[in-house]
Parts: sequence; C-alpha cells; structure tokens
Amino acid sequence: MRHNFQSLADVLNYTTAKYAKRTAFRSIEGDSSYTFSSFSESCRRLSRTLSNFGISAGDKVAILSQNMPNWPVAFFAITAFGRIAVPMLTELTENEITNILVHSESKALFVSRRLLPKVPEDLLAKMHIVICTDDLSILQVDGTAYTCDGHPSNPIADDLACIIYTSGTTGAAKGVMLTHKNFCANIFASWKAAPATRRDVFLSILPLAHTYEMSVGMLYPFSVGAQVCYLIKAPTPSVLLPAFKTLRPTMMLSVPLVIEKIYKSSIIPTIKKSRFLTWLDKTSHGLLCLLVGMRLKQTFGGRIRFFGIGGAKLDREVEAFLAKAKFPYAIGYGLTETAPLICNANPKQTHLGTTGIAATGVRIRLENVNESTGEGEIVVKGDNVMMGYYKDFERTQQVLSADGWFRTGDLASVDKRGRYSIKGRLGSVILGPSGENIYPEEIENVINNINGINESLVVERDGHLVALVHFDDNVLDWNYENQDRFIEDLEKRKQEILEFVNTHVNRSSRIKEVQVEKKPFDKTATLKIKRFLYKEKKKPTDGVDKQ
Repeated sequence: MRHNFQSLADVLNYTTAKYAKRTAFRSIEGDSSYTFSSFSESCRRLSRTLSNFGISAGDKVAILSQNMPNWPVAFFAITAFGRIAVPMLTELTENEITNILVHSESKALFVSRRLLPKVPEDLLAKMHIVICTDDLSILQVDGTAYTCDGHPSNPIADDLACIIYTSGTTGAAKGVMLTHKNFCANIFASWKAAPATRRDVFLSILPLAHTYEMSVGMLYPFSVGAQVCYLIKAPTPSVLLPAFKTLRPTMMLSVPLVIEKIYKSSIIPTIKKSRFLTWLDKTSHGLLCLLVGMRLKQTFGGRIRFFGIGGAKLDREVEAFLAKAKFPYAIGYGLTETAPLICNANPKQTHLGTTGIAATGVRIRLENVNESTGEGEIVVKGDNVMMGYYKDFERTQQVLSADGWFRTGDLASVDKRGRYSIKGRLGSVILGPSGENIYPEEIENVINNINGINESLVVERDGHLVALVHFDDNVLDWNYENQDRFIEDLEKRKQEILEFVNTHVNRSSRIKEVQVEKKPFDKTATLKIKRFLYKEKKKPTDGVDKQ
C-alpha cells in the first residue's frame, strides 16, 4: 500500500479519485450500487445536508440500519467531514437504543425504515434531522435547526471518528472512542496481512456496526479500490448459496459459527450418507478432506482466496478439517477497543489452534504470566488502541495505562514463532479446587462436537461445573416436553453428554451436571454467547428442567 492515510477524509479523497469509474459498493438483491465517483458525490451532498441543519464537526450522528450500500455513504458523510459516527447494532432493544442516543448526545440519525419503529418518538423529535438509509430521503426535521451554520472540518489523525457501544460477553455497555488514526492503522495492518487489490470482490455478511466488518470488511477494501457487495436479507444458507454462485467472491469475513454450521449441518451429513465417502474417511482421511475442500471452494463460487475468521475461537475439529482441505481460511484476533486487529495470519500462515502473530504496528506482551503454563493476559500498544471509553474515565483507567498499553482481558500463550493462542477471557476463567485455571471454552469445544448439539456454555454454580446445552432444531420436539417419553429421552441424552465430556477432558474440567436450554443463547454482534446472562441459576419454570 503506497498511500499513507492519516484520516478517513484522506481515504475518501484518494480512493474516489483513483478508482472513480470502478464499483465501490453494491447490493446483491436490488439495483443499489455506487461507483467510487458517485459515492464521493453522495457523501459530499449528505454532508452539506447535515451542515444545513447545524451539524458541525465534533457533533455525533447515529446510524441504525441493516447492511446496505448507503450504510458506508452515511458513515463517510459523517466521519470524513469531522463529525463523529455512532453506529448501532440492528438487534438492539428500544431501551438500549434510547440509552445510546442519550448517552452519546447524538444530534442526527440515519435509520432504515425497517428499524425506525425501534426509535422512540420523543427521541426522534429531538433530532435535528432524521435520514432514511434505504434511499437517503429525509424522514423528519427540526425546522428551527435549519440554520445552515453547521461547519464541517478536515479531520486529523487524532480526531475522534467513531463511538461504538459494546456490551460484549460481560455486560454493561461502554462507548469505545476510536480515532481516524485507529482506523487507518487497521487499514494498513489488513493490507500487510492479506493484500487486496481493485480486482477483489468482498462479500459482506457481518454487521457493519461492529469494528470487524467496519474496518476490515468495509474501510480496507474501499481503500484499495475493491468492490464490496451486501446482502440485504439475513445470511441464511438459502440466501448465501445463490449469492456465492452469482457473485463468486474472492474475499470475505466470517465468525466461527458460520463455518462451524456448514461443517456440522452439511459436510458431516454428506460424508455419513455416502458409503464411498465413509470408506474414504476411514482409509484416506487426508484425501477425503481435499476432495470435500474442492467442493467447498466451488460452493463459495470457485474464486475464494481469503476467508477471514474472527470474533470468537474456532472449533479445533473444524479448523483441522479446513487445514487438511486446503481451504483458504485465515484466523484473526482483536477487540472493538483496538479497532479491531491485534493478531492476524493469512491463509499461508495459519497454524492450528493459534490466532497468528502481532498485526503490523501492534506491540504485544503477556502480563502476570503463569510460570507452569506460560499463559498471561494480552496487553497491547499501537496506533490501533482506542482513546478510551466515552464519559467513563474510571473504566478507561482500569484498562488503559498512562503510556498507552491496553489490557485486553484475554489470556493467551505464545510460541517461539510469535504465534498467539487465546485460552479464554480473564473474567470467564474458573478456578479449580487445587487452584488450577479451568477454561470453559475448551470444555465447550468438546461438547459442541457431540452430534445433535448446536451450542453450549459451561458455568460454575455452587462450586461445580454445569454445562448448558442447546440442541439442533430437529433433535427434540418441545411440543411433548411434559410427556414421559420426552423426559426419558432428554435424561438419556443429558447422561450421554455428561459421560462423553468427562472422558474427554482432564479431571479438573469434568462437569457435574447438564442442563438443556430450550431457546438459543443470547449473543453479541459477533455471535459470542453473552456469558454474564447465564452465570446465575434460573428460577424454576414450567418446563422440563426445573432447577
């Protein structure tokens, strides 16, 4: 990458001039698309509209919309002209949206028609202007705000560009303040890890309101003149498969759950249904993986050369298959607070169970290292590290030192080649009876490989380990949950899980009880289970599992 970007204004000005006639963003369904040139025009026009309603540099403007080409238009119309974007996840509740809009002091809002009902009327009335992301039409204005005295600016590296609210897996939302420098550092680190060109085609399936997709899936491809395509509908298999065939993407980002579901619901059943493949699996597993891998690449359109996986730990069995199948997956690690890249590995550098080396420009050290295991907390420093938490000096001080080192709260070890292996969150580690560290994520990986289990969570209750499991949809018929046969089947399955897990983990990691969750677990934007919601025992219900 020859250009050294200092701000998102630099990114907008440089790329829209250099790649003017090429397609920048488009939707797969419908005809919404932008060339780099028309994208620039729309951003500048929108910025003038915001200025007309008194929205100046330093003012906050919220975005509440599903992915679509107008999402990046809104983002650049805000950030490239000195304003501060406040992206919100689409699954937020009305109460969460209210808290964010009030806490951030947002003066304007970009919102899709689908999500507009989630915004309380009294908050809409307080906005200077409300703009629809579907077609960039004006939905509502405050007539007294039409003063035409809004003043944009040309932002510099250390200016605040974005506030992203995240509750993560531990609750209590925080407003992460990210600068132009943070985003530009990630653009460069992404390019060093997996160089993309104007010929690449990205498929975007993750929420743009999360830094992973925002930085690596939107800003990075835009900076090199690549094309980004959006699914307007939810990325279900029935939507994704035709999209792969039509678009034939070369690069895309995902979270582990997506590829794990493909593996468990498609690849494994396909092998089991075929006598030949079953025989091949027993006699030449490596050859089987290669054959299935070739088929998998064709399913993705035949051109995929980078499949980035981040946001959570990838199941080891699934990763082993991808490696043997020569599928071009790449593992990354990061946090919202680091915009997000901390570690990365391209498809040629991936190593089973690791999350790669330090991203370009990022310094990493392990603190409070356990001498016997070599595990310590990841602490990082670099141009990717946030300014702090908005209006929250106390929590900022807890994680950010005076000299810029950020405490991630993640435990890891590092090998001789500088590759990091994430063990789990500091807050989720369970202390065993002899003082040993128990990582629930490792036990969950064992549970999740049991046939019929969709996902699981291991928690400590009353001094022992309890596994909460959610079965695949076709395993149990909850319409019969109070009948004897259903209860017998359920108890048998719970006992089988208990016995399987306890013969596949070490003594200190054995579980004492299995509880079945009727509904899927509540998750974050990157589909990580919100652990804090399940630490306490639930109150008794009328269901089968009365705890």
